[in-house]
Parts: sequence; C-alpha cells; structure tokens
Amino acid sequence: MPPSLRSHAQLVPEHVAIIMDGNGRWANQQGLPRTAGHTAGEASLMDTIAGAIEAGVKVLSVYAFSTENWRRSPTEVRFLMGYSREVLRRRCDELKAWNVRVRWSGRRPKLWKSVISELERAERLTANNTGLTLVMNLNYGGRAELADAAAKIAQEVADGKLNPQRITPQTIQKHLYLPDLPDVDLLIRTSGEQRFSNYLLWQCAYAEMVFWPNPWPEFGREPLWQVLLEYLQRDRRFGGAIDQVTKS
Repeated sequence: MPPSLRSHAQLVPEHVAIIMDGNGRWANQQGLPRTAGHTAGEASLMDTIAGAIEAGVKVLSVYAFSTENWRRSPTEVRFLMGYSREVLRRRCDELKAWNVRVRWSGRRPKLWKSVISELERAERLTANNTGLTLVMNLNYGGRAELADAAAKIAQEVADGKLNPQRITPQTIQKHLYLPDLPDVDLLIRTSGEQRFSNYLLWQCAYAEMVFWPNPWPEFGREPLWQVLLEYLQRDRRFGGAIDQVTKS
C-alpha cells in the first residue's frame, strides 16, 4: 500500500461502493463470450476486498446484479445466478478467514432460491466477524429500495403506528434494506461509464464519485489505492462553503 495512503489512514473513506462494470465488453474485446468477463471479475473482486482490508475501509458494497439485469439474455441471467451462487459457496470460508462479514442487500422476488440460500449461509457463517463488511447488492435497485421503504412507511401510517406529519429523512433511513450502514463516502464505477445506474441512490447523496476508465477485470487493490489517494484530495463540504476570496 502506498506510504502516503498509510500515513492518512484516518481519512480513508468508511464506506466504498463499487459498480463493477465492463465485464462483458472486456470479454468481447478478448474475443470471448460475455460470461468469460464475469468469471475474470471474480479475481478482481477478491483482490479489491484484500486491498480494502489493508487500506482500512470499513464497508465495501458491490453491485453484483441489479433489478434491471433481468432484461439481459436468459443465457447470461442463468450464468450470473449460477455463478453468484458458486462464488459465494467457494469463497465463503476464505472471506471468513479474512475476518470479513458478508451481508446481502436486495429483493427476494425473482432471485433464485439457491442463491438466497448461499447468501444467507454466508451471512450466518461470517456474522461474528469484526473486520470489513462486504455488502453484496444482488437483485438490488435504488428505486426499488426506496419504493419498498415507502410501502413499509405507508403501512405503518395506515395501521396508526406513524403520524405522516412526523416522517423525516431518518424515517426513510430506518426502513432501508440495511439501515445501520453508514452513507457511501466514495462511489467507484469502472469501464469509463459515468452514471449511477440506479445504485444506492439514497446512500450516495453526498458520495464522492470516481469513474475509472478500465473495465472491472482490470481493477484490483492497486487501482483501488490510487482512487483512495484521489479521494483524499477531495474537499467534502456537505452543502457548506467558506468564503475564500482570491486577492489579486
């Protein structure tokens, strides 16, 4: 890890979120089917997790499968479901040994039961780990999460448990999938695309954003550390500002 990053460990973002983009395009550029890119991305994920641990990141959220990804070809969807299940099964013991706590954020409907089973198994086996929290966003969409939160709040109002005049941002936060997690400090998207893609819309309200130009299979701990160094140069004001008149 770069000495300059190690010396500023207290400023490292607490919560880093990553949109792991570009797997399919990377594979096609290699003359391979899109699924080969997803397979290559596993090594990038594990190396990035290791780098996040070393850098002192507390929470790492990764966009593994979105609510919109069901629109892809049935062949690719089947592969992604099966591969997600196998990666969780194969890597769970390793993550446990790394003191990583695995958590899942997303919707149950449509998600394969075998994938849910592996997600819940990983959560159980790593529940007592105290190091990095790895959030697997599987069958996740930011709008879906907010709609689900609104539905829960509406039900509480209908049941007479909540006064609608007392709904605050904290009320919405309380009804998110994982309400105890901190807001995202840094959002990274690989492959050069510059959009949110419906990811952690509430949590990223004040996130710093970095759009890394290369596809996800080329990411790992070294690129992560470089992005973290860039983050350290950002001036995070959260809506505030200081008058700094430049004198001529």
